[in-house]
Amino acid sequence: MSDGNAIDRLGAGRDVDGIAPPTGVVTTLHELATFDGARVHGALHKLPGSRTVVCLMHPRQQVAHHPLIAYFLRMGASVWTQDTRSPNNDINLVHEQALLDVAAGQVFLRDIGFDSVVVFGHSGGGTLFAYYIEQAALEPQHRIDVTPAGKPIALAGAVMPVPDGALFLAPHPGQGQVLRHCIDPSVFTVDDPLSIIPELDMYDPANGFRSPGVSSAYSDDFLREYRAAQLRRIERIDGIAREYAAEAADARVRFAKTEDPRDRREALAPRVILTYRTDADPRYVDLTLSPNDRPYGSLFGRRPDLTNYGLVGFGRITTADAWLSTWSALATNADFQRCAAGIHIPTMYIEFTGDQAAYTEDADRMFAAIPAEDKTRAAVRGQHFGQALAIGEPTGYASAATLFDEWLAKRYDLR
Repeated sequence: MSDGNAIDRLGAGRDVDGIAPPTGVVTTLHELATFDGARVHGALHKLPGSRTVVCLMHPRQQVAHHPLIAYFLRMGASVWTQDTRSPNNDINLVHEQALLDVAAGQVFLRDIGFDSVVVFGHSGGGTLFAYYIEQAALEPQHRIDVTPAGKPIALAGAVMPVPDGALFLAPHPGQGQVLRHCIDPSVFTVDDPLSIIPELDMYDPANGFRSPGVSSAYSDDFLREYRAAQLRRIERIDGIAREYAAEAADARVRFAKTEDPRDRREALAPRVILTYRTDADPRYVDLTLSPNDRPYGSLFGRRPDLTNYGLVGFGRITTADAWLSTWSALATNADFQRCAAGIHIPTMYIEFTGDQAAYTEDADRMFAAIPAEDKTRAAVRGQHFGQALAIGEPTGYASAATLFDEWLAKRYDLR
């Protein structure tokens, strides 16, 4: 269990001090065009003479200030940070489109002369890069050609260079699998955030919840029904999403035949899915479940019994396309374990022992699924966003950087 002296560890505690970059780094900003015509932005931190670049991306968050940037630069690698076309925005995050965003950056880095391109995926960035590597390694005609909502996607026509190596830090199993475990199944009325099914409420003391901060204790029977009910809720939302997607597809077909602007409007009009209460994984408050060094609480706060009802959370507002592509555990292709079967490049996988989103059993399955001959796994003390587990300890980022440095130096040309 975690040290009782753990520092401020959730919410505001995501900010972790890093180190200063080396002198001589030249930073330039770039706008890139994707194969399907979108525009994405990135920043190149270039070390003079550097032949290796480490690439940071996340499907739904900006990584321009990730604490490991300076560490990689001090190792002797240049660093590329890039946004997808929908940073900090769940509403239209379609992972298949995000792969085209990754591809634009990979082409750019090759075109400007780097000999080795190593991708770095932290948290959801791990699944994004695993999915990209899997698809890039396939012959174009074998790549996925439609999104889970049925929209054509141009992966077959895109140039998708395969990276030379992959670094994964605290990768979770994918947004869909995370939500599958933290969506609240006790929501009774879909449009009422306060509606409740009492026997499925993990925050009800009658079901095993204890005072906030004290580890709860749930029965096996409760957990079994809770997990089954979570899946049923996802299935219901999937049904709504598929209905919306089918309506839009029908309108596109009609417009192709009639060119009636009303059909065009219907095809374009978003039907937004609002998903209340998605901060409700029993592991947040029962520390005997999937035991590790994590502190009490979720990624969003020390009081998940409250944040579950707040605005912040996973997959709260989405289109049908985004729900099916990213947030549905049953429909998404962006599942780390599924994608890992396509990773044959050298791989370094580091987990945090106090992770609140990726647990040891997840790491066991995910790492085992990687067929690369050159693969290494390690664990360091830290929380999901690199916070130290106790006052006076190094941050998780600092500990991971030492291992990444040793691994990279043995395989790539660092300045």
